[in-house]
Amino acid sequence: LEEAAFQLQQIFRIDISIALNILGIESMRAGHSRIAYTCFKLAADRGYSKAQFNVGLCYEHGRGTEKDLEKAAFYYYHAASSCHPMAQYRYGRYLLCHRPESEWSRHQKAVTFLEQAAMAGITEAQAYLGVFYMRGLQPKEKRGLKYLLLAAKNGDAQSRYHVGVCYEKGLGVQQDLAEAMRHYRQSAAAGNRNSRERLRV
Repeated sequence: LEEAAFQLQQIFRIDISIALNILGIESMRAGHSRIAYTCFKLAADRGYSKAQFNVGLCYEHGRGTEKDLEKAAFYYYHAASSCHPMAQYRYGRYLLCHRPESEWSRHQKAVTFLEQAAMAGITEAQAYLGVFYMRGLQPKEKRGLKYLLLAAKNGDAQSRYHVGVCYEKGLGVQQDLAEAMRHYRQSAAAGNRNSRERLRV
């Protein structure tokens, strides 16, 4: 901690929020989760989006503080509103998973945040949206396939499997068994068991 304090003094001239967030990350790596949480919280309360995201993680996983999904969502929301892509993904997912009965505007807000995260390159958001659009009450198969392809190109084997299913069954695309097999093979090579089973069938 003496070393971290020294580094904090060096960085202080640049920006206290950035310094606190870095000190929080170093403290978390050293196993001092309570100190890390305190540093993240101080920086988050100064409006620093990276620290707000980190506070959200602390609350979501109960690291350095009690586990509290609503508080996690509060900090994810603030970071997401400042265009933090991973916070956009986590907040959008929270709204859809933990507030499914909520009003339409909240549902739309969740999808908007997820789409922003997906377009920023967050593979988890791309995969989530792909499945979300495929399985909705009114499936939007072409849109779902678009996001599944993005996630698959980013190396997500499960999304690659889902792309294979789309080609096998003609969901959002013309049915093409050869193309389905190609996607299943790529997914299976990355270790996806579902794809291996589909190849056997």
